[in-house]
Amino acid sequence: MLVVDDNKVIRQLIRVNLELEGFEVVTAADGAECLDLVHQVCPDVITLDVVMPRLDGIQTAIRLRADPRTCDLPVAVVSACTPYEVDSGVAAGVDAFLAKPFEPSELVRIVHRLMRREDPPSFDGRHGAGRAGSTAG
Repeated sequence: MLVVDDNKVIRQLIRVNLELEGFEVVTAADGAECLDLVHQVCPDVITLDVVMPRLDGIQTAIRLRADPRTCDLPVAVVSACTPYEVDSGVAAGVDAFLAKPFEPSELVRIVHRLMRREDPPSFDGRHGAGRAGSTAG
């Protein structure tokens, strides 16, 4: 599990909630650090904040999808999830969205779903929370 958020408190909150569920968690403070760590850590799932310094979550997702080594890695955006963020995230290939503030149980549910490679429910009842153009399997 790789948790990426520029806010240290949020990063620790996500990390602790996932560790309590038995996940091994590594954290990064922004997208650039995420891209530096991803090949060393080889996470099963990445959570990304959207608004971060150096490299934001959407640009990070785009780069992850462009790299053959990480193109199939499940990615969840954990952010304010404005309509713009959701639309940009879907276009970038993000698999799931969780709006801040969030319930820890919902975070855990989404991560479990992504690890099992199940399609998460759409965000806010909209279509397209899954990866555009992806096929199951």
